[in-house]
Amino acid sequence: MTNGLTVGLAAALEQFHPRDIVDVATLAEEHGFSGVMAADHFQPWVPAQGQASFVWNVLTAVGERTRGDLGPGVTAPTFRWHPAMVAQASATLAAMYPGRHWLGLGSGEALNEHIVAQYWPEAPERINRMFEAIDIIKKLFSASLAGKDTKHAGQFYKLESTRLWTMPEVAPEILVATAGPVTAKRAGRHADGLITVGAPLEKIGGLFAKFDEGARESGRDPEQMPKVLQLHLSWAPTDEEALANAMQQWPNGGMKFPKGDVRSPFEFEQMAKLVRPEDFEGRMVISADPDAHRAEIQKYVDLGFDRIYLHNVGRNQREWVEVFGRDVLPKLAR
Repeated sequence: MTNGLTVGLAAALEQFHPRDIVDVATLAEEHGFSGVMAADHFQPWVPAQGQASFVWNVLTAVGERTRGDLGPGVTAPTFRWHPAMVAQASATLAAMYPGRHWLGLGSGEALNEHIVAQYWPEAPERINRMFEAIDIIKKLFSASLAGKDTKHAGQFYKLESTRLWTMPEVAPEILVATAGPVTAKRAGRHADGLITVGAPLEKIGGLFAKFDEGARESGRDPEQMPKVLQLHLSWAPTDEEALANAMQQWPNGGMKFPKGDVRSPFEFEQMAKLVRPEDFEGRMVISADPDAHRAEIQKYVDLGFDRIYLHNVGRNQREWVEVFGRDVLPKLAR
């Protein structure tokens, strides 16, 4: 942590065996990274990535080996999961690792959620489902802390009278992942913080403004609410290797269209054949120069992010962690 700024590891469960994730997370902490964000994927984006382990198991193992924060960044409490199950998983992790766990929630992607064979709705309904799920999770957290049961009957979900019997002393903070201004405003009203991904600074500035507006409407100070960034990048010892890693391991980073409705890694693989090196421009820094990456990260720090989780898209995780721990993290200024 540098001057109130936390830079952690975005662990790609889509790319690496869970044992490797735990080893890299441990190494990253030794080199100055603090905290781990890991996405809840049932499938990888493309077959070349090759993995998709269960996020809650992996975060537990990471929790045992490290001291930083831990969060699923993100899970969708809406299709594969009933919100009550997400609440139970989150409360358990928070009880095991007090003060370290946060709950990152999103509205879901077909890639992971269609597998339970439900109807896959348009984006507005997915977002409405997410906010109803957040309502249930918050009710479960607050009622359980008070030693009471709660219940819910809404448009999308039912919950019969129950409580979470294993709870931390303080409920985990709920962060909502979004790249859209309308959802950002609702997140400001209903959640504890915001998660987004690297994007043009003016776009993120607009998200922040909407989030702050929603927070103030709910009577809270947005300055006290976390703003979290997940940043994909490709570093390797040469520019050529960095580009090859991006093209082979993370072609989804160069796809300039919404990906929420694509169901199969093999469909993404077909689309990946259309991705060209120039498609990454302005979307992801691909460079052998640590300073080029530092300058990009610094722009987001200056914009007001408190916590940034970095994902190097290549398989060269250990080498990257060592280089960034030495040449990038110490030079970031809040």
